[in-house]
Amino acid sequence: MTSAPDVPRATDLLRAALGDRLFTPADAGFPAAVRLWNGAPGALPALVARAHDAAEVALAVRVARRCHLPLSVRAGGHDWAGRALRQGGLVVDLTALRRVDLDPGTGVVTVGGGATAGDVLAALRPYDRVVPTGVVRAVGMAGLTMAGGYGPLCGRYGLALDNLLGAEVVLADGRLVTADPAHEPELYWALRGGGGNVGVATALRYRTHPLATVLAGLLLFPLDQATAVLRGYADVVRDAPDEVTVMAGFLPGPAGEPVVFLAPFVSGDDPAAGRAAVDRLRALGTPLVDQVGTLAYEDALRLFDGGMADGNHYLLRTRWLARVDEPVVAALTVAAGAVSSPFSAIALHHFHGAAARVPVGGTAFGLRADHLLVEIIAVWTPGGDPAPHRAWAERTAAALAPHALPGGYPNLLAPEETDRVRLAYGPNWDRLRRAKRRYDPHEVFSAVPTLPPADRPGPRVGR
Repeated sequence: MTSAPDVPRATDLLRAALGDRLFTPADAGFPAAVRLWNGAPGALPALVARAHDAAEVALAVRVARRCHLPLSVRAGGHDWAGRALRQGGLVVDLTALRRVDLDPGTGVVTVGGGATAGDVLAALRPYDRVVPTGVVRAVGMAGLTMAGGYGPLCGRYGLALDNLLGAEVVLADGRLVTADPAHEPELYWALRGGGGNVGVATALRYRTHPLATVLAGLLLFPLDQATAVLRGYADVVRDAPDEVTVMAGFLPGPAGEPVVFLAPFVSGDDPAAGRAAVDRLRALGTPLVDQVGTLAYEDALRLFDGGMADGNHYLLRTRWLARVDEPVVAALTVAAGAVSSPFSAIALHHFHGAAARVPVGGTAFGLRADHLLVEIIAVWTPGGDPAPHRAWAERTAAALAPHALPGGYPNLLAPEETDRVRLAYGPNWDRLRRAKRRYDPHEVFSAVPTLPPADRPGPRVGR
């Protein structure tokens, strides 16, 4: 029999330690404390504990266990499914842990558990150094890293998790431990791809890379050129060198109409080769917009800042594709033409190069072959009927399913897609379940359902 949550006791314990940094629904700061990027999720936690250091995080975890409260963690707040909030639960809020410290001698940067990609890049910019990130600067680095971390530099430097050298982690029993190759190596392995289900990372250490500028930006083409552009894109990514990583897909155009986009990021040291790579993309059609130039990496990401507005409602679906072949081109083009909202989008993330050369067992991340990650992003304004937008996303995902690889990116899988979760981890599944049993045997960290309980059998491997 499960014990009933004791919210009053938890409130007393945390209020004594945190004061006005504990938020209840009666507090004026509570609405802001539970506001996420996606306005759709409706879970209402009982308490939000804004921690200032690892000791306070550990206290919050111990209180949640003692008082039988569901526990979740909020950092960047960009998880589309709203898993930072648990109904009636305790949220450990890491948004104050945003310190970023670079050791110029070693090139290692230490990042607070609540820091965003933008925080990290801004701190590194004076040194002309970077860490691989996603394309949205407001996304939290910890959540991005622990599930994978696709991004524009993955061809040259790997996923975000491939650059994680170690972390300070609060475990389910409230202990603070170091996880790196020399300390708790199995925890370190599980953190890199396990989706945050084995502990709370309060600080992370990354390898940085010297990179002053990239040749990057956006090329937009009209929808009637989609077939030609996507066919050409398939050829480009098939033989792209490590230094050339290219996103593609469909974005809302100036009047809300869908347009095809290509987003090259060229990080090589040969300017002529970089220009030739971009010219090859330009020649795939007649661009409506050409915003490609030499930019600081952080500035290149700013081109995506206005794409997805905070407070709108979002629903995501995802597929992994081995290639962009004719059936995929057709399915994507049909989906773009039938989009249910002027705000929705489809994005293809290019996985290759350094990211694909990591042994599949080297981290918990389960797919190391060259592939494309598809994000199907349904967006509508608050108050709108979600049904047509959900239907559009589901139809698009279903159309791509016959051409997809098993599984999918755990950060984007819906909470109910448990069968695909098992397939996402591939040969790493059993080891990851053992790590979960070792570090969190009582399922304290269950708010991110990318890793079912250790005693639950997974589905048979297959499509």
